Amino acid sequence: MIKKIVISVLLLFSSVAVFSQKYAYVNTKYILENMPEYKEAQRQLDELSEKWQKELEQMLADLDKKRASYEAEKVLLLEEQRATRERDIQELVDDVREFQKKKFGVGGELFLKRQQLIEPIQDRIYKEIKNVAESGNYSFIFDSSSQSNILYADKKLDKSDLVLRNLKK
Repeated sequence: MIKKIVISVLLLFSSVAVFSQKYAYVNTKYILENMPEYKEAQRQLDELSEKWQKELEQMLADLDKKRASYEAEKVLLLEEQRATRERDIQELVDDVREFQKKKFGVGGELFLKRQQLIEPIQDRIYKEIKNVAESGNYSFIFDSSSQSNILYADKKLDKSDLVLRNLKK
């Protein structure tokens, strides 16, 4: 009997604690898209990516020309000449792979530039979300942007505009 009373009291207190928690959500994608510094950072990244993509395409075009030329002349070349041309082509293939890895790979220049430009903006956003959570006594603030598990959210719980306004101050 005492055990049932203790369990009932614990359930009562835990349910009161659950009901006293406040929840809200933000859409970090919406916040980012409405920040001029994010738009500028994204523009810089796009320009850099486009520049490197053009360089890569030129390297691939040169490689294709060398391969086509080699294939056309292959039957006329001596064994030593074929081996030299094949080595040259393989070196170009390696150069292309290295360029791709250096510019676009994980830890590559584009990745590092993105970190340099975007990470400080994201840090400001998360700091402001924390401020909103603390000042509004929210227990949880969820992110409703991409890959979210929020199936329904009341618009009055959306604190995205509040975070955005505070960031612009």
